[in-house]
Amino acid sequence: MGIRKIEHIGIRVSALEDSIEFYERIIGMKLLSSIGEVGEQLRLAFLTFPGQESVEVELVYLREGEDLPNEGKVNHIAFTASDIEEEYARISALGLSGLDPEIRSLPNGCRFFFFNGPDGERIELFQPAFLA
Repeated sequence: MGIRKIEHIGIRVSALEDSIEFYERIIGMKLLSSIGEVGEQLRLAFLTFPGQESVEVELVYLREGEDLPNEGKVNHIAFTASDIEEEYARISALGLSGLDPEIRSLPNGCRFFFFNGPDGERIELFQPAFLA
């Protein structure tokens, strides 16, 4: 099979610069590249983790009046956390909306929690069992 990795995950945003700042400051990603200028109909920003450019988050901005096709829905985007308690305390202190009331656990020992991104997208911070 010729498919070998996830290329990117696209998230529709209402304010590109605000979303870039959120994913850089809150998640720790860095802006890799962007397409389009302020005022253009379509603008894209690609973010990744430094030293791990294998998967990108694509932020998609379409000027008001335009819409993306309504095919399917993505439930959430998950990021690996090495210390889930530390991250929960950090996110709690930021007062972000949609924060789970506590860290949850799966039977296999994985631990996680959710909160909202700037456009209501659900973000999960996930600590695999082997890091717990």
